Formats: sequence, structure tokens, C-alpha cells
Amino acid sequence: MAVYTKLSKDNINEILSNYSLGQLEKFQGIEEGIENSNFLLWINQKKYILTIYEKRVREEDLPFFSKLMTSLNNSNFKCPKPILNKNNNSISNFKNKKLMIVSFVEGKPKNNLNPSNCQSIGTEVAKLHQLTKNLDISRANDLSIISWRKIFDQVRDKCVAIHKDLPKLIEDNLNDVEKNWPKDLPKGIIHADLFYDNIFFNKNNFSGIIDFYFSCYDFYAFEIAICFNALCFDGPKNNLSFNVTKAKSFIEGYNQIRTISDIEKENIKVLSQGAALRFLLTRVFDALNTVEGAIVKVKDPMEYLKRLEFHKNAKTHEDYFF
Repeated sequence: MAVYTKLSKDNINEILSNYSLGQLEKFQGIEEGIENSNFLLWINQKKYILTIYEKRVREEDLPFFSKLMTSLNNSNFKCPKPILNKNNNSISNFKNKKLMIVSFVEGKPKNNLNPSNCQSIGTEVAKLHQLTKNLDISRANDLSIISWRKIFDQVRDKCVAIHKDLPKLIEDNLNDVEKNWPKDLPKGIIHADLFYDNIFFNKNNFSGIIDFYFSCYDFYAFEIAICFNALCFDGPKNNLSFNVTKAKSFIEGYNQIRTISDIEKENIKVLSQGAALRFLLTRVFDALNTVEGAIVKVKDPMEYLKRLEFHKNAKTHEDYFF
């Protein structure tokens, strides 16, 4: 989350005039994240999130996100619920930009996850995959492997400003991943951005998943690989180590709902390497292309150097989980 479009109280009241939510009590901008402008609203003693879509989010993708969250809510999956406006539409307009208001998910991120938390997350990720397997909506992954070299081409000459060895490191890993990327694995709707700040806990119990704006149709095992990168490395960023116990717990939770197949296990190394590369590339791009005046915390791309080193040296899925 972030703030690119700044809103006054009058602006928000103008937006709310198209909803039947009640009187705005207060609001605040949310600076975490990098994609859209987000505001926390207090209305009639309830909390909501207002998102104004910017940057990478395309207008034509918004019905997919809305239908996905609505369907998951209807299946009792814990995630934000899109709020309908007076026109019975979840998507509204403000100053030539699209927006959505969604329910607030109680709880907060937990950045010191324990193995039990990882097991809970694994179960919920598998639930998401199972609950959406027959959903008649689809969206291509804009940040799939076919986009990574294009992003690299845009940052190749400038990324030495972040680290002198970045161009070679990215090139070497990109060559590996492109050579070994699988062609045919089980696919479906994935969240595609399951970092700890998008996973909420309330008193150490899972309470929900937020921020579905990278959700897309891709390999289920790529989701697992993203989770390994996001949730299963411990220590300072310059000396990260992979926590096999957390990864094993995640898989145990996942397998309670959907069993990871042998072919998915065989490809977990290259998928994990690719997931690390994808987030390194987009973080490098964002670090080099910050928007002047935006209230935003840019995430550190250097966190991915040790992750890539681990993946490059891994041999089989047994280096990740038994």
C-alpha cells in the first residue's frame, strides 16, 4: 500500500456520497507498499480500506480482483470484501481514476513467523487454490517469466548504483531460470504476493489475507515458491538463511488441503529462484523509479541477494523440505 493521490476529507466525503456506509469519522493515508494509493477510513465505528488504483494496475483487471475477493468471501475465506456503491457496483470513479472500498481485515502482520504460523498459512494458501479452481474468471500474470528480461533491460545500466555486481548477478540467474523453467505444471488462481505484510494474525491466529492486486492465473507451485522466499528466510538481510523447518511446516499445512505433486517438487528449486528474481527485479525497478512527492516505503532489493545465492546452490526439493 502507499499514497500517490492525496485526498482531503472533502474528497473522501465526495467519494462516500456514492455509498451507503454512513458518516466519515476520520481517515489516514497508508504508506506501506508501492502500487496504489490507500486510505484507512473510520465510518460509523467500522473500518474500511479505500484504494485508488495507480501505476501497474490496469482498469480492465479490476472486475477480476473484485469478483475474486467477493467469491472468496462467499466461501468464508478471510479476506477483504468489496463494498457495493449505490449503483450496485464495487468499482467507482474519482478524478479519472478507478477506486474500490473494501472491508477491513482485523489483525496485523507478524514478521517473526513461527513454524505453526507457517503451517496455518500453508493451509490457507491451499484453501485459496482449491476454492477458486472452478471460478470462471482469469487473468494472465503480468510479471511472469516472460516479463523479467524486459524489466532487466530497463534497469541494466542503472542498477549498478544499487550494487556494482547486480547486472551480472541478475544476468546469470535469469539465464538459469529461462533455461530450466517448467512448461506444464498444475495451474489456477494464485495470490502471487504473499509476503508477511499481506498476511494478518490476531492473537497468533490467522485472521486473513489482503492485497489481491497481483492475483493471476499461474502455477500453484510458483505461489509456494513465492511463500518460501517471503516467509522462510531468517536473519539480517546481508546474512539470510533458509529455515527448512518453516518450509516443511508450510508444506504440511498445504498438503492438508491440496497435495503438492512430485512434478511440482521437482521444479521447486527453479520456481523459487525465479520468484526471488522476479521480486529483485521489480524492487530494483521501483527503487530507480520512485515518484516524487509520493508517500511510499520502497522495499529494499538487496534482501534478495542471499535468497538467490541459496536457490542457485540448492540441488533438489529436499534442500527446501523433506
